[in-house]
Amino acid sequence: MSQVLTFLPLERPAGNGLASRHLFAIATLTLMAACAFLAGWAPLGFSIVTVFLFAGPHNWIEIRYFMARMPGRWGKLRPYFLISFAGILGLTASFAALPWLGDALAWERDGWLTAIALWNTLLIGWLVVLIQMRSRQRPCRDWFWTLPVACALLAVNWLTPLAWDLGLVYLHPLIALWILDRELRRSRPAWRPAYHACLACLPLVLGVLWWKLADAPPLPGDDALTVRVTRHAGADILQGISPHLLVATHTFLEALHYAVWVLAIPLVGLKTAPWDLSSVPMAWRSPSWRTGLACVLGVSALVVLALWACFLADYPLTRDIYFTLALFHVLAEAPFLLRAL
Repeated sequence: MSQVLTFLPLERPAGNGLASRHLFAIATLTLMAACAFLAGWAPLGFSIVTVFLFAGPHNWIEIRYFMARMPGRWGKLRPYFLISFAGILGLTASFAALPWLGDALAWERDGWLTAIALWNTLLIGWLVVLIQMRSRQRPCRDWFWTLPVACALLAVNWLTPLAWDLGLVYLHPLIALWILDRELRRSRPAWRPAYHACLACLPLVLGVLWWKLADAPPLPGDDALTVRVTRHAGADILQGISPHLLVATHTFLEALHYAVWVLAIPLVGLKTAPWDLSSVPMAWRSPSWRTGLACVLGVSALVVLALWACFLADYPLTRDIYFTLALFHVLAEAPFLLRAL
């Protein structure tokens, strides 16, 4: 479908069928409605299926997208990208180490909350540094206002570190929608008004979902997988809200996130097929760079296959490991989004 839409003209004369932007809007609204229906009707099953099918492929597409957006030579951007990658690797490694440290040091609840708050503080500090560095790059921005906002976020974090973490769980899927908007601005500006109209419908769809599930009974079953999914959606923290509603909301947003990366970004954000590196600036540096990037994509494809095999062997355990290590791609979206602003 994406290959067909790629060759559609941006506009068509009146009376000669629908313009491509209208087809894009219709497809987006249809997909949004279908995801909301499935998330509300069978939130647990829909969550299991979407993570199994799209968790790996959407990460593969993200890697290919980041390759396309990385300049061939960093030049004056070298400090920005070095701090970006240092933060991505360091924060991911420290986050993955928290459970091991907690068990080794026998942390009580206060110890866990302090460790989580410290990690969140490092995350906010890293983002502030990147924002200030980006504000001094062309085109320059006046983003000084982000400093008091960061201070307020730090205060909220130390007051309720778990609520801060839960906010990241629900806000992260929306970052993909923002990245798609920037890509449309670059390559399909005529589609942006239609896309913005679709985004305006998102709160309405969520409102209907919450209204229908406000008094929904708890999800059936108390097996390990159900417990993991409901905890990931924040059922332990937001105890006054139906777990059914929480899982449905998170699953709906995650499905939109996967749809952006698997369907929309290849359509509007990549100039060539994902496996074609001819449009990647870093691949132009030398044949060895091109070979290295091809190896990265090849190994990443093998990881996707291995992830599917692990899901089939032990879905609950693989899901836990995946959502821990997937923080890498969550953090990676920040510097590239800042560069697009």
